[in-house]
Amino acid sequence: MNDDAIGGALLDYYNNESPEDIIVKSSISEDDVIPVPYLFRSAKELPKLEKKALLLCKGKVLDVGAAAGCHSIILKEKGINISAIDISLGAVKVMQKRNLNAQEINFYNVIEQYDTLLFLMNGVGIAGTLKGLDDFLIKAKSLLNEGGQILIDSSDISYMFKEEDGSMWVDLNAPYYGEVTYQMQYKNLITDKFDWLFVDFKTLKDKATEHGFNIELVFEDENDAYLARLIL
Repeated sequence: MNDDAIGGALLDYYNNESPEDIIVKSSISEDDVIPVPYLFRSAKELPKLEKKALLLCKGKVLDVGAAAGCHSIILKEKGINISAIDISLGAVKVMQKRNLNAQEINFYNVIEQYDTLLFLMNGVGIAGTLKGLDDFLIKAKSLLNEGGQILIDSSDISYMFKEEDGSMWVDLNAPYYGEVTYQMQYKNLITDKFDWLFVDFKTLKDKATEHGFNIELVFEDENDAYLARLIL
């Protein structure tokens, strides 16, 4: 678990062992932090986007990248048939301690089918890159029952490349501007660098349509974050 920064933080918080902030290093900005209590937020503390996503969950639901399971717990309390997965062993241990049906598994290794796939906290990031978005949509489609849906959020981060006059500076020879490299650190635990994708809605819509989904923009906030619903 030497690289399980998220898991270490969640376990410390759950066990009341003096948790510190998670340090987030990225290729597009200065270091940032995630306060660990944020990953344990209650239903009242959820942003509108996440509240809307949970209201749309139906049938047999898989919460992907569930962390401490804050969304899964709310759905379980509503009587939803919810399972949660994460690649962080520490996160899974915390979810299991919170009486959730949680498993340590990579999304791309899941074989069971569901009615709803839930990806929150920039859930599209799991695709890694724009090229990886195709593989992600193919895999997600294979896990959906007939009439199933994907609830997924992301942000258009083009604002980070805008000049003072409103024009946008992007290196046309560089990868898609939403492709970011991250690394997370918690105390002496540090992850390897990993790719994480932010995608604008138009690009997601084009990709989803190519793969046979109907897609709708469910919600958009003032910070260019949005919730999308992809339906088979």
